Amino acid sequence: MKLKVPLVNVVVVEVHRVSSGCLRTQKRPTSPNTPWNSLLTFSTIILILLFSACQRPRQKNKTETPADTLAAVVKDTVSVLEKDTTALAAIPPVIEPEETKVNVEMVDFKYLSAKSKVSFKSKDQDIDNANINIRMRKDSVLWLSIVAGPIEVVRGLITRDSILIVDRYHKEYYQYDFNTLSQKFNFQLSFDLIQSILVGNMPIPKKENQRFKKENDYFMLRQQEGKIMLESYIGEQNRRLKKLLVTEQPTKNSLTLDYDDFTQLNNYLFPYTSLIQLDYQSEKDKLQYQTVFRIKHQKVELSEKTLSFPFSVPPKYERK
Repeated sequence: MKLKVPLVNVVVVEVHRVSSGCLRTQKRPTSPNTPWNSLLTFSTIILILLFSACQRPRQKNKTETPADTLAAVVKDTVSVLEKDTTALAAIPPVIEPEETKVNVEMVDFKYLSAKSKVSFKSKDQDIDNANINIRMRKDSVLWLSIVAGPIEVVRGLITRDSILIVDRYHKEYYQYDFNTLSQKFNFQLSFDLIQSILVGNMPIPKKENQRFKKENDYFMLRQQEGKIMLESYIGEQNRRLKKLLVTEQPTKNSLTLDYDDFTQLNNYLFPYTSLIQLDYQSEKDKLQYQTVFRIKHQKVELSEKTLSFPFSVPPKYERK
């Protein structure tokens, strides 16, 4: 039977309606190719229906009405759609990976004391494998004493507001606030950053809208704080900070920290080796400089016991 154009339009509309109705009764899996599969299936149905309608023989004893034809078309369409839906049901759904839950272990303490070896190299100083004693009261005071042989070479006292360094070898002392020191290195420094560097904690806690990204054996978290970009690399196995990259924009001055030799200390894994590298451009001569600082702890204690922080500047020392 030859269908007239208006009836073909009716069939196409009805097929689309039935197709949509059938698909709404089943939960079809999500697949990247679903739009193409639906288009191909729908096009195939239209071709089959038109071909069948044009080739169906006339019945002499029965007069077909448009309603009869439409009923046959709907029956054939439902049959084809059921087969197609069954085939699609066999395709496994695409499951989006859930956000990786990374619980970063942070070292907590009231007082910290350590006996360590330190190497320090900058454009002005070069200290190799000297002894250093460190004392700290959390979030408050950091005290250090560097000894070469029997002689104390440097003593320092860092608080939330100021930095005092006494150079006993040259009989000089240095005094900065964090703003002045940040300008000197053209890099934003703070007490919290220095404290985190020493104990291996993330300088800035993760915020709710920030996400870790899996990179090889690490979970990486990128954070933007003003002009500072921080990239924290957390170990996949021990959930401790293994590497920290801090970059200041737009100068591109950078601070890189690598932690190793994690050792059980109280209830924490503490990094007994730290390598700190500061790359910066001097504001004075516009040249690039590098400062490298390495700490190898021999003994570390975390306790509730109160520590003292003795510090004084001899009156004859010259301020630099």
